[in-house]
Amino acid sequence: MGVTQAEFRQALGCFATGITVLTLDEEGKVHGMTANAFTSVSLEPQLVLVCVDKKARTHAHLHAKQRFGVNVLARDQRAISEYYANPARTHDQAEDEAGARFERTRHGTPVLYGALAYFECHLHSTQDAGDHTIFIAEVEDVVVREGDPLLFHRGQYRAMGGPVEPTTSADPTARAESSS
Repeated sequence: MGVTQAEFRQALGCFATGITVLTLDEEGKVHGMTANAFTSVSLEPQLVLVCVDKKARTHAHLHAKQRFGVNVLARDQRAISEYYANPARTHDQAEDEAGARFERTRHGTPVLYGALAYFECHLHSTQDAGDHTIFIAEVEDVVVREGDPLLFHRGQYRAMGGPVEPTTSADPTARAESSS
């Protein structure tokens, strides 16, 4: 049974994700890209991974710089996500066009103002994976703020709803009936 790219993308879209913007310093300027293929790998050592298309400009920068930030976007940062998701952007108008403002870490890595969380990362290893590269990085510092995340599900930006109440029955039909 073969799966088309459209079917594959549709199935992947069922998995809701948070949205991050990867940031790095490139000759004193902020370079970044939107990424939702981000996850934790290990608690000891503290490792995360992000998958980047080999054709993305950020791909070469990540290899060269070896240091980058992962900014977890807040609910009100959709414009920033869209700005950095556009591969045609040169990133020199991020503040004017999307409201993106940055601070710098002691290593010079850009930190997006207002992000829910920030991970300062140093490249640990890479793994070739089809048309992407998996970048595994050691986390050297984190910043966490209060707020709700910006989410992506079925090709659309979403916001969190309320908590989901636990089901009281192990009968799967009871769950389906109670949610109807």
